Amino acid sequence: METFDLSNHSHRRLNVLTGEWVQVSPHRAKRPWQGQQEESSAEQRPQHDPSCYLCAGNTRSNGEVNPDYKHTFSFVNDFASLTSDFTGDGYDKGLMKAKSEKGICKVICFSPRHDLTIPELEVGEIKGVVDLWAKECAELSQIEYVNHIQIFENKGSIMGCSNPHPHGQIWAQESIPVEPAKKAVNFEKYYNNLGKSILEDYLKQELEDDERIIFKNDHFVVLVPFWAVWPYETMIIPKRKMAHITEMTEDEKLAFAEAIQQLTIRYDNLFKTSFPYSSGIHQAPYDGGEYPDWHWHMSFYPPLLRSATVKKFMVGYEMFGNPQRDITPEQAAKTLQGLSDVHYKKQLLINTYKK
Repeated sequence: METFDLSNHSHRRLNVLTGEWVQVSPHRAKRPWQGQQEESSAEQRPQHDPSCYLCAGNTRSNGEVNPDYKHTFSFVNDFASLTSDFTGDGYDKGLMKAKSEKGICKVICFSPRHDLTIPELEVGEIKGVVDLWAKECAELSQIEYVNHIQIFENKGSIMGCSNPHPHGQIWAQESIPVEPAKKAVNFEKYYNNLGKSILEDYLKQELEDDERIIFKNDHFVVLVPFWAVWPYETMIIPKRKMAHITEMTEDEKLAFAEAIQQLTIRYDNLFKTSFPYSSGIHQAPYDGGEYPDWHWHMSFYPPLLRSATVKKFMVGYEMFGNPQRDITPEQAAKTLQGLSDVHYKKQLLINTYKK
């Protein structure tokens, strides 16, 4: 009888933040994928697209004209999923229940450049995005009904992004959504039992193991979580426990921007493509309460598995049972660790210049 081995035997891993499990089947892919060099077609986009509703100076669908912004820009989404222009409680009829939900949705333009994405921006430019996130959170949290603020980005058409201009969104709403609500339960339980944040202890263990760490600086750590579901899923965790991103110092904001840049460069370098993902920041509620158990963090869920065009789908067992993965988080981390911290496009220019 073989001794159980995480790298070889089928097993389940617990996500201590949500209380959910993921099935890991490493015997199906014992070695980390070395990166099939199947480059997707490199779309050449202009620096400014006159037909893009996010570019500076252009007219949006509602007739408003974007300012000639030079760095970042935010506005209320013209087709917002949440609005506040209604009254009413909802619907309650036996087992059929619904409740009204107020909110505000904002679009966050990362750069006036239509042809760039986050990993192609300089660290200072990404800090400008971080500054805007914090500013929006500070302002939106002052709205009486706002209890939760969700920052997120869908990058790439494969993730449903309808406009290639570098941008993300912020939704502020009454209720605490399902995912952060699940984490809140476990955060509170752990803190009540041990008097510490669960992410503080988890991060300490990850730094001691030093197996799934992708990048770290004085203030942040980028890692593949032990319970990762998506093939190259990662988390960015601040070393200092904070409930909200509005608590960051200027040095921490710059370090956060560097962590985002270093991670996304490695993503693009993996398959020499503009790597798609959904990313999001989970913070404590913005309801005026004290949350010593909370430790905000940013997660990246990329769908690519073996090449620039092979997507991992959640189907079959994953839809009806629980998430499952073949390559282990440790294998994924090893692959990401081995990638250059210089963007492949920049490296191509350097190589061309040397010739």
